[in-house]
Amino acid sequence: MSDRTMHWDNVYATKGETEVSWFQDSPTISHDMIRAANPDHDAAIIDIGGGASRLVDALLQDGYRDLTVLDLSANALDAAKTRIGQASSAVDWIIADATAWRPARIYDVWHDRAAFHFLTEPRDRAAYVERLRSAIAPGGQIIIATFAPDGPERCSGLPVQRHDSASLTAELGPEFELVETRSETHHTPWNSAQAFQFSRFKRSL
Repeated sequence: MSDRTMHWDNVYATKGETEVSWFQDSPTISHDMIRAANPDHDAAIIDIGGGASRLVDALLQDGYRDLTVLDLSANALDAAKTRIGQASSAVDWIIADATAWRPARIYDVWHDRAAFHFLTEPRDRAAYVERLRSAIAPGGQIIIATFAPDGPERCSGLPVQRHDSASLTAELGPEFELVETRSETHHTPWNSAQAFQFSRFKRSL
């Protein structure tokens, strides 16, 4: 088991889903951007680092039928499955590190809120982008949310790499065109404010 996996399994073993700083009762921006990226309910959507996020609940309620959630932590995914109940059987749950995972299929939408910013080493970011390129169809879209340049420098005891749309464009490469970017002030469960940015890209044909 990697150090990353041990860290996140411990987080979800010792804290409830509403006790982590990134908890959102309603992941509105992510949900809106996914619907804007591909409103087809048959679209294949993957949530990278989805953990116990409630985004998958919202997408299921929206009628999306081809959903995948990937996370390092089995504990996080188990929390989501328990919350969702029987409907969780309609979701593909993958326990993997996004920098080492080998995608077995192609997706139309790749969503990541607050996973990429933990990749502080260039080699890890390059490995992540390599997986993204192998998993996203031509014309597919990518949504990556991170701490903004004026956001926190650490999260869950770990350093982060803050981004804006320009730095993400540089990381992804020229075949990904920026479609939109949004800012959000996220309020943690203990009401501290965190600056996030959400950027959506389309892969050229």
